[in-house]
Amino acid sequence: MYDYLIVGAGLYGAVCARELTDAGKKVLVIDKRQHIAGNVYTEKIEGINVHIYGAHIFHTNNKDVWSYVQRFAEFNRFTNSPIANYKGELYSLPFNMYTFNRMWGIVTPEEAAYKIEEQKRAVGITKPKNLEEQAISLVGTDIYEKLIKGYTEKQWGRECKELPAFIIKRLPVRLTYDNNYFNALYQGIPIGGYTKMVENMLSGIEVRTGVDFFDNKDDLTEQAQKIIYTGPIDAYFNYCFGNLEYRSVRFENETWDTPNFQGNAVINYTDIDTPWTRIIEHKWFEFGKDEEGHNLPKTVISREYSSEWKLGDEPYYPVNDEKNSRLYESYRELADMEGKVVFGGRLGEYKYYDMDQVIDAALDMVDSERIKEKQ
Repeated sequence: MYDYLIVGAGLYGAVCARELTDAGKKVLVIDKRQHIAGNVYTEKIEGINVHIYGAHIFHTNNKDVWSYVQRFAEFNRFTNSPIANYKGELYSLPFNMYTFNRMWGIVTPEEAAYKIEEQKRAVGITKPKNLEEQAISLVGTDIYEKLIKGYTEKQWGRECKELPAFIIKRLPVRLTYDNNYFNALYQGIPIGGYTKMVENMLSGIEVRTGVDFFDNKDDLTEQAQKIIYTGPIDAYFNYCFGNLEYRSVRFENETWDTPNFQGNAVINYTDIDTPWTRIIEHKWFEFGKDEEGHNLPKTVISREYSSEWKLGDEPYYPVNDEKNSRLYESYRELADMEGKVVFGGRLGEYKYYDMDQVIDAALDMVDSERIKEKQ
């Protein structure tokens, strides 16, 4: 018997496994993939730690979470400063004074603020009702049309007028010359890759990869006192109310016999005609060098294509519209009645989490388990 069966070897599952093991519990971790680390999995190609499931840049203002991850990895000082490419025109992201200067030729924050307010007034927006109106109220029509509209519609597969305003409310807009996208107190990339970090989290813990929970559900359930489930909540209940919707992402990886493909880790392609949403050049997450500090002679890029999710695809971004939120609440009510099972993580809670939020949520969940045990 195990005290805990943890379904999923991503960040949420790995943190739970580490904490419960350190508390003296017997833990088994399974994952249907052939590897650990979930979507933060990195694989070494040509000496480069390639982010197989898309770019992951660790950033947080939570000092406790930052101290926690430092136990398992040393982080470099990478700062995310993406670039927007609109039909060959290059703009700084996040939207800042460099962006406004390139777009309008202005040089002062006062000019930028006036221009944005002028364009907002011209379309008569007072209370934004959708993503388009929210974006225009934040940055004006010119930046919306060139740098937001096409990219967003490719990413979500819907017109901006059909998307809720809250999706873009966290968009960084700064009247300063600051290209630091996240502007978090702590940020970087784990040296040696995320897979190495998660391996360290799971050190000494029994882990079985290539094991599908649903192929062995009854047997696995009998082996554990309690289950921490990090897979899709609707899948656990066999889609009895229908499936929750996600956006998925397809990646095309290319190895180039050149030391530099695009000169930046992340470039977004914001026009609607370019089929991919962005190109990632992975070596620049670690400044183009291997762990010994040597320059890498080749490079690996990933073109990302957003797509509508269907059963069998990898779910990435929950579609948190009104319909799906209601559907999730129905599944959550069922989950609340599963006394032996805890549902957690991005898929278990049908919620978009940044990495630091995943770790914080996992630590909170383990704390709550300890409290229940004492009662």
